[in-house]
Amino acid sequence: MAEHPPLLDTTQILSSDISLLSAPIVSADGTQQVILVQVNPGEAFTIRREDGQFQCITGPAQVPMMSPNGSVPPIYVPPGYAPQVIEDNGVRRVVVVPQAPEFHPGGHTVIHRSPHPPLPGFIPVPTMMPPPPRHMYSPVTGAGDMATQYMPQYQSSQVYGDVDGHSTHGRSNFRDERSSKTYERLQKKLKDRQGTQKDKMNSPPSSPQKCPSPINEHNGLVKGQNASGVNTGSAKNKSGKVKGGAQVDTEIEEKDEETKAFEALLSNIIKPVASDIQARTVVLTWSPPSSFINGETDEATVPEPYSYEILVSSTGKDGKYKSLYVVQAESNSIKGTPSEAESFTTLSCEPDVPNPPRIANRTKNSLTLQWKGKGNGEFCQCYMGLQKQFKITKLSPAMGCKFRLSAKNDYGTSGFSEEVLYYTSGCAPSMPASPVLAKAGVTWLSLQWSKPSGTPSDEGISYILEMEEETSGYGFKPKYDGEDLAYTVKNLRRSTKYKFKVIAYNSEGKSNPSEVVEFTTCPDKPGVPVKPSVKGKIHSHSFKITWDPPKDNGGAPINKYVVEMAEGSNGNKWDMIYSGATREHLCDRLNPGCYYRLRVYCISDGGQRPPLADGGSPISYYGVEMSSPEKDEPREVYQGSELECTVSGLLPGKMYSFRLRAANKMGFGPFSEKCDITTAPGPPDQCKPPQVTCRSATCAQVNWEIPLSNGTDVTEYRLEWGGVEGSMQICYCGPGLSYELKGLLPATTYYCRVQALSVVGAGPFSEVVACVTPPSVPAIVTCLQEISDDDIENLHYSPSTSLAISWEKPCDHGSEILAYSIDFGDKQPLTVGKITSYVIDNLQPDTTYRIRIQALNSLGAGPFSHMIKLKTKPLPPDPPRLECVAFNHQNLKLKWGEGTPKTLSTDSIQYHLQMEDKNGRFVSLYRGPCHTYKVQRLTESTSYKFCIQACNEAGEGPFSQEYIFTTPKSLPAALKAPKIEKLNDHICEITWECLQPMKGDPVIYSLQVMMGKDSDFKQIYKGPDSSFRYSSLQLNCEYRFRVCAIRQCQDPMGHQDLVGPYSTTVLFISQRTEPPASTNRDTVESTRTRRTLSDEQCAAVILVLFAFFSILIAFIIQYFVIK
Repeated sequence: MAEHPPLLDTTQILSSDISLLSAPIVSADGTQQVILVQVNPGEAFTIRREDGQFQCITGPAQVPMMSPNGSVPPIYVPPGYAPQVIEDNGVRRVVVVPQAPEFHPGGHTVIHRSPHPPLPGFIPVPTMMPPPPRHMYSPVTGAGDMATQYMPQYQSSQVYGDVDGHSTHGRSNFRDERSSKTYERLQKKLKDRQGTQKDKMNSPPSSPQKCPSPINEHNGLVKGQNASGVNTGSAKNKSGKVKGGAQVDTEIEEKDEETKAFEALLSNIIKPVASDIQARTVVLTWSPPSSFINGETDEATVPEPYSYEILVSSTGKDGKYKSLYVVQAESNSIKGTPSEAESFTTLSCEPDVPNPPRIANRTKNSLTLQWKGKGNGEFCQCYMGLQKQFKITKLSPAMGCKFRLSAKNDYGTSGFSEEVLYYTSGCAPSMPASPVLAKAGVTWLSLQWSKPSGTPSDEGISYILEMEEETSGYGFKPKYDGEDLAYTVKNLRRSTKYKFKVIAYNSEGKSNPSEVVEFTTCPDKPGVPVKPSVKGKIHSHSFKITWDPPKDNGGAPINKYVVEMAEGSNGNKWDMIYSGATREHLCDRLNPGCYYRLRVYCISDGGQRPPLADGGSPISYYGVEMSSPEKDEPREVYQGSELECTVSGLLPGKMYSFRLRAANKMGFGPFSEKCDITTAPGPPDQCKPPQVTCRSATCAQVNWEIPLSNGTDVTEYRLEWGGVEGSMQICYCGPGLSYELKGLLPATTYYCRVQALSVVGAGPFSEVVACVTPPSVPAIVTCLQEISDDDIENLHYSPSTSLAISWEKPCDHGSEILAYSIDFGDKQPLTVGKITSYVIDNLQPDTTYRIRIQALNSLGAGPFSHMIKLKTKPLPPDPPRLECVAFNHQNLKLKWGEGTPKTLSTDSIQYHLQMEDKNGRFVSLYRGPCHTYKVQRLTESTSYKFCIQACNEAGEGPFSQEYIFTTPKSLPAALKAPKIEKLNDHICEITWECLQPMKGDPVIYSLQVMMGKDSDFKQIYKGPDSSFRYSSLQLNCEYRFRVCAIRQCQDPMGHQDLVGPYSTTVLFISQRTEPPASTNRDTVESTRTRRTLSDEQCAAVILVLFAFFSILIAFIIQYFVIK
């Protein structure tokens, strides 16, 4: 966008190149008239009153001026303007209008009306205004002149022209006469430039001109001027020639004029017209910028085509929304000012489809839904209203419901949203009944249970069956987890008691366990009794046998034994000869010399084990074969004649299968059935090394796998974590297979290991795994504090505008700290280097700042430190005025400031008084809060230099100027009372002490006398003598004499007498002298000089008497009244 035209500067008005309109305009009759000075909007009219003060009047205004003879006062106008006097109905108005360009060729650029609204008038302070030219305010003589001078000023935002108050964009819809003429001149100049543009490139530079160069304005600041207001642009030199850049400046001015003219034409666009206004659409139409001005049309000035920009502004209040469209023309990257605003209101319509509702809360029998939308809302079926959430009640637990939502207003109902399905929350199952035993075996128990009461038939419930072996000591362990209502527990011990309980659970939680029930497995068949033996002697027809019980009774007591006998060595016919509980039997009724074989087996509640057949040959040894699940091929683990063996090297909690076979001299017999035996459980195996994943610089995820449980489930895991490999601490205990560690330090090495535990014990720890967290942003800055003023070595530090802070370097977290960012308020944060202290400058005095700091590295900014509140101190006070309030020849009492003589030491302002010594250096006399100080032990008639400064918590202020105070000359000392000696009845001689000359000044004496009842002393002698004879005594008359010393000073300024204090008054009564014969004591005393008490002595006597009587009265009151 083109720059604004150069604006008129107020300094040009006060320059020496201003023309003076000095010819007065006198009315025809020459009588006194009122002259109105018209001040346009945005202009300022400055006058200078008779007292020399300036008064500024801002426009729009009409300033009435009284003219004693009808003349117009001199008015000073800037170059390019002229005053114009308009007379309307006998009233004269002075209007400042631009001159035609031919009066000042090339002096100024043409100034267009600014498209922006005028800024408020600038009222200059009298002390800021530059001094006017001497000829400008010189006294004007003549009958038509006025004492008051006038000088119009113009604001920089608008030079002339009226402002249309109805335009929202500061553009008027019409041009007055002056602007129209200026526009016509511009069009003419543009046409001339289009025809002569090539010739101007080779034309010689223009002649030197006296007017100052144009200036530009940017962001409200005037360019091309220095601080003193003097134009620093291209100006004439001493020889009157223009510098080499004058031609370029002229061309730039001409280009700016073309651009501004083009911009002015683009700005001549009318406001758009809105039609076919709907709820969400509107049709806008407008016309191209018109070049028709004042009846003339210029078709060649502005090229085609145009591009247009529509500016939209939408504001609303209280639910009513309006749209504002503005059209702005643009061509060749030059934009005109926007047109006037066209306002309209769109129609109303139904609301948009709202978003699906979301669930806000749910309980066992309710759902709370919430949604967002504009305008009114409506629920179908279950709710209709203005709220944006609704609670549906009286639902069943774990019940699913579908919802959809629509919105409605006065214009209709929107479509439905997407369907959503939400479930009410259920409840945990109630406590189930205890399981019951369906059937029991030697190594198994078959159990059944039922659903908890009150459970819906369609609700999915799972069950956990837990079992505890009475003698194991491992507690309850889960044996089944599923939805079935029956389960058979296998691999149990024979004839052993087991405890069972059932727990029901669903998605909402677990129920309480059922009551514990106890079931016992069935006993097994008893083993084979020991081989029977003969007891006693074998007879021809009988013998007695006995046997031992079996080593394994099968878990139940033996009920009876059965003895069978076969005749012959190879006989296979076995006949039962005994059945009973005893373990011996008498075999009788036998045949002599025959061979008999016997065998015994037993019967218990577990059944009976049939007698073993040895194959006709005694069993010599046994073989035991074992097979494990890991190995398919069995292996022999024992071979011998013993009836038991111990197999070692087995794994805990594993099931092994055993089978047995016997051998005699004929070889091995067949294997027995397999016997499955489970070893006792053991601690879990060693876990594999855990896997560590660093999610961030301060968070790590540790995962591990389930190890071999060795017959019992792993109940928990222990995770140890630490920064040192040898001193890790347990950070997690629980059944989970992962754990997230937070609050770690970035760029730090950590070590971890995991261990599995069961009811049997703890397994070994896994191998140690090391991990390194990634680097991160720096840590928080600590120890942020203020540096005291005494510790600051910066010479440019000012406690009123600066704050000094320090901090400790935080941990860099693996990435070097590059800088620090200091935040101290609304301003942009301050970035400093790798330092730990800083002085914040350019602050406001006596202001509180909230300061915090953060460290920066290549990864970003760390967290801010804690915030501290620091306050800058006020500016140091200015020095007070020093004055001398009391003085004598040795003392000077100085006073400064406003305050009581006695000031508390806690006052914020302290004062420092200094005096110049003999060497010309100022030394400190006083430092404190008082406002007075008495300088003592000074020399008379001597000048002393003093200076003072004020100090407060902000620091020491500047020293004042030097004050010089001079001590006066000292007065002579008071003389002692004179001595009077009577010479005769009419003559007496008065003598007094004599003083030495004072620093070369002679001393004379003044003797005064007061006779009788006179009230005034009369001087009877003045001179250098120390005695005087007074010869005018009268008999029986009182005389009072006093004397003083007078110092006669011989100063260069003239003679001066310094009168000292008078001595004590001496009373003398003259009496007739008696004959010499009468020399008694009374006569002598009558002639002796009588002295009266002085005023001080009288006061002392009165004070003593008053004190005595006071004590006496107090004693009387104490003794007689109180007691």
